[in-house]
Amino acid sequence: MASSLTLSATERLPQRTWLRNLLKHMRRYPSLWIGSAMLGILALLIAFAPIIARYPPNQQNLTMRLKPPSAQHLFGTDELGRDIFSRVLHGGRISLPAALIVVVVSLTVGGLLGAFAGFFGGVIDDAIMRVADVTLAFPAVVLALAISALLGPSLNNAILAACAVLWPEYARLIRSQVLVARTFEYVTAARSLGRREVSILLRHVLPNTWTPIMIKAALDVGGIILLVSALSFIGLGVAPPTAEWGSMVALGRTKFYQWWVATFPGLAILVSILACNLISEGLRNWLDPRM
Repeated sequence: MASSLTLSATERLPQRTWLRNLLKHMRRYPSLWIGSAMLGILALLIAFAPIIARYPPNQQNLTMRLKPPSAQHLFGTDELGRDIFSRVLHGGRISLPAALIVVVVSLTVGGLLGAFAGFFGGVIDDAIMRVADVTLAFPAVVLALAISALLGPSLNNAILAACAVLWPEYARLIRSQVLVARTFEYVTAARSLGRREVSILLRHVLPNTWTPIMIKAALDVGGIILLVSALSFIGLGVAPPTAEWGSMVALGRTKFYQWWVATFPGLAILVSILACNLISEGLRNWLDPRM
């Protein structure tokens, strides 16, 4: 009997320790958990939008145009009688994935270019950094507007424009990290063992540069959501009648007395950016060894 009681107590101990550590971690980094919870809830609502929403996002009902929020239409209706709650949820299925695609592509392209520039130096470094400097010489929003206007209004062109203005930032950031990491002793040890330079870069240098990259990537997701929404706001992003947060805000900019038309998609943008900023701050506090 005593041995069974001892065994059960021993089995419960790791579970209590794990729970205690989790609660301690949540108290130390509240912004990370709050931001993750906000973004997770928003992502779940967006993922199950066809089930949660009572109406299709583009279903028009002119007899219900510009109705205020009610039990039938939680966020009210727009000038064509479309349910704003449904359009906000379905609009997130464009804004959030588009931001993630831009960050992943920019991180991959800019990260590889910056890593090769910082590790090998010479002509490669000069060529890549001069292109990055020319791109960064223009304000990001102005350059994105110019590229979108040149290519034409569409979601794909808006994503391409956002990638074009974002990749130099990752290139310069990773280059600076690689310039420091390539002087460490483990790089010298890998060379003495006969490792190839590319292998040293990919297997030893890059894995030790991810802390600032993760923090910036989390922060940039919110910024790209705002940029894509801004392009749609001025007609250079997603074309109507597709539901997208920026274009929805644009439809409500002249509806001062029908405040709900622009307020709820604007709140969706605000919550998304706030969640990403909280996650970025939490990652910095968690991963920075100086904290």
